Amino acid sequence: MDCLFCSIIAGEIPSKKVYEDDVAFAFLDIEPFHAGHTLVVPKRHTADLTSDPTAFAELAPSVTKVAELLKEKLDAPALNVLVNSGEVAGQSVFHLHVHVVPRYADNPGIAGMARRDPDIDVDAVYSKIIG
Repeated sequence: MDCLFCSIIAGEIPSKKVYEDDVAFAFLDIEPFHAGHTLVVPKRHTADLTSDPTAFAELAPSVTKVAELLKEKLDAPALNVLVNSGEVAGQSVFHLHVHVVPRYADNPGIAGMARRDPDIDVDAVYSKIIG
């Protein structure tokens, strides 16, 4: 199997890991919408939300822990949680993943999710989270 996220979980491809437990692995998105945009993925390969009816429920506690971590470390007052399931929905890596996107007062609401921010210093954000 040739899966980008499985390779990241296995340590074959580097990532900026912010959380890991028995079920999940979470790392910063390399093209974030907002500072701290994190992907939470199951450690076992699951193609999308509907290919395994138990995967999303198993992942939920990890998503909550990552959300709490990001809000605390990045002083984010809110966040969005998003799953793209299927190519038409925008899924580009076919390994289930949950986007946890910290949100800030300077760009509120769902309309502020429309564009990625190319000016985010991912290394600086990573240092805040793990520091």
